[in-house]
Amino acid sequence: MIDPQLQDVLRAAATIRGVARRTPLEASPVLAALTGAPTFLKLENWQVTGSFKLRGALNCVASLSEGERARGLLAASSGNHAQGLALAARRFGCRATVVVPETTPVTKLESCRRLGAEVLVGGSDYDAAEATAGALAAESGAVLVQSFADPRVIAGQGTVALEMLMEDPDLDLFVVPAGGGGLIGGVATVVKAVNPRARVVGVQSAASPPWYHSFRAGRLVEVEIGDSIAEGLHGGITDPPFSLVQRLVDDFALVEEQAIVEAIRWLLNHHHLVVEPSGAVGVAALIGGQIRPAGRRTGVVISGGNVDAARLAGWLS
Repeated sequence: MIDPQLQDVLRAAATIRGVARRTPLEASPVLAALTGAPTFLKLENWQVTGSFKLRGALNCVASLSEGERARGLLAASSGNHAQGLALAARRFGCRATVVVPETTPVTKLESCRRLGAEVLVGGSDYDAAEATAGALAAESGAVLVQSFADPRVIAGQGTVALEMLMEDPDLDLFVVPAGGGGLIGGVATVVKAVNPRARVVGVQSAASPPWYHSFRAGRLVEVEIGDSIAEGLHGGITDPPFSLVQRLVDDFALVEEQAIVEAIRWLLNHHHLVVEPSGAVGVAALIGGQIRPAGRRTGVVISGGNVDAARLAGWLS
């Protein structure tokens, strides 16, 4: 993989304009009081599909030829990339099939079907769904649109940071949920090109910590993956994008499951925001002190808000 550059992100911003929404960067005085640093929330839970994933999927599909689109599109996803691909496919008038794990929230499945995608359940976790999608692509000839290990997808996700810096050029700490690595890789590509002294810190659930341990080891390492409510960050990682992230990201932090629940509740109480567990991990790390801004002007990516009402009610109770 050729790592995306700032100009690739700028091109992606032009490509997705008019379909993906430019989401707000909202100040959080309450979080600033807790951390001692000016703090802002990038509200990707307000994105058209409820998640940042639309950006990368749309940029990738736009780059395909008409012949490639005619073969149909296929992707593995825990739900948010699937919705992004479904909308991108509808935008370009092509077929999309998404393979999801059994743990995918119902709200994400229903959204994919409303957008016109065929939804297949392909195993108990993301890695199983990915294997199923790869086999189906090889068999059918459909174009496999990867959720994170594609430079076009990474460039699309980088538009999140581009918008943040256009809104507030003085941001110098970026707190980013880390799943497959497309989002944090894209954010770091932009941030380090604009201000090499700014820090980018990823956050994972302690139940699924491959980035945390691989980053410290300087290589991909196997770790035990447990159950997590943050299903969007769940599973293993690959290279690419490991080498890109290893080169540009400054650190990773881990948060416990209960801390994620408390962050969801905190965001609802203080900002009236419905945020899915994967989107709340950055706030959880700031509240819990796993990330200490030390006065840095901090931007936190709230990566998504697609959560089942029943699950949300259960956590809040």
